[in-house]
Amino acid sequence: MIGQTAAKPLLGLAVLAILAMSFSCQMPAQAVGDESQHQRDQRMEWWREAKFGMFIHWGLYAVPAGQWEGKEIGGIGEWIMNKAQIPVSEYEALAARFNPVKFDAEQWVRLAKNAGMKYIVITSKHHDGFSLWDSKVSRYDIVDATPFKRDVLKELSRACAKYGIRLCFYHSIMDWHHPDAQGPHWPTYNTKKKENPNFGRYVENYLKPQIKELLTGYGDIGVLWFDGQWVPEWNEDYGDDMYAFVRGLKPDIIINNRVGKKRESGDFGTPEQRIPAKGLGGVDWETCMTMNDTWGFKKNDHNWKSTEDLVRKLVDIASKGGNFLLNVGPTAEGTIPGPSVERLKAMGRWLKVNGESIYDTTANPLGELAWGRCTARPGKLYLHVFDRPEDGRLELPGVKGKIKKVCFLADRKRQLVFSQEGDDKVVISLPGQGYDEIDTVLVLEIQENKK
Repeated sequence: MIGQTAAKPLLGLAVLAILAMSFSCQMPAQAVGDESQHQRDQRMEWWREAKFGMFIHWGLYAVPAGQWEGKEIGGIGEWIMNKAQIPVSEYEALAARFNPVKFDAEQWVRLAKNAGMKYIVITSKHHDGFSLWDSKVSRYDIVDATPFKRDVLKELSRACAKYGIRLCFYHSIMDWHHPDAQGPHWPTYNTKKKENPNFGRYVENYLKPQIKELLTGYGDIGVLWFDGQWVPEWNEDYGDDMYAFVRGLKPDIIINNRVGKKRESGDFGTPEQRIPAKGLGGVDWETCMTMNDTWGFKKNDHNWKSTEDLVRKLVDIASKGGNFLLNVGPTAEGTIPGPSVERLKAMGRWLKVNGESIYDTTANPLGELAWGRCTARPGKLYLHVFDRPEDGRLELPGVKGKIKKVCFLADRKRQLVFSQEGDDKVVISLPGQGYDEIDTVLVLEIQENKK
């Protein structure tokens, strides 16, 4: 990583107006090329509905696991080649030690599915240049350079197809291994001050051919998630050309904004390790985040976020119209760390009960809510109660129209008493018990206005 449907008229007019603005904020400034807005909406539809995906950072950096020559290396695990200033030849030698015999594609995909995730984004190639598939344009890959000799992307492709998960690829534009990409960057790898005159050759003879392999040999790829676009050689022309190249190979694919350097590049924004306070107006967006402090595996990083924190982050993101891409960093043996597994299973249990309030919803059409968050569907508001008011009065401003009922999502037979005060305020009387400690979801249904 770097250091970065319109609603039916069932709600009140004020709520509908805000919902419409929320939806329109997911659109780009203009459609790309000959693509109409309707065509773009169709292309983005599955991704907008999905809301929750798994990020997987995996590669040779899992072998040192945060340590080099007996010393703990600061920073994130997948950057150890840069942080420890490891020469290419020494880092290459890690391939001989990368033998993930415990890797089980179906186990990984089932974990994602049971966690309620709808897509997986895996690092086909990170900045270190090592490829997780059997590339025909390089021998620096998992089949040719390691004792494992299995194409893990091929295995993941089959498992994703079996379990109904969309497979997506992260791919680094920057490459610390290839001489035409790295060149005079050595020994800093990540400089923004020097340019490599052979970079164009790297793009045409290596970067593009590898991307073509990924998009033509591994099934229906949903997203190409670029990174490393900040290197000085990668200008706006490269970004525009790569976007067109990828869409030419697969017209319905979705591409993130890091394909280029312009604000409007790609199809969605990628805030990293943060949730924008008010979402990202004007574009689709996806927060990517770690469960601890690293993307790639570091054996001594035990600073895990709690399940409550992760569920509430998912809710917060959905309430602002975004997606949540949550990372796991497998070990060199091919296992996903136990604390990640525990948290994903717990999130899956919560989503099994409350998923209706997350998937295929739109952003909060009301104002800021002191007690929690709100997501919406046509005719319904989902009230995510993080903190029950002490007096038991849940105040909901900005709601117009006649309320049909309010109930618990987990038990629709448990209806709650409510009152409508004035033109646009609803007060719900909350019982004293029966709450989910993480997030109790209420469903507020609004009467359709008959004409």
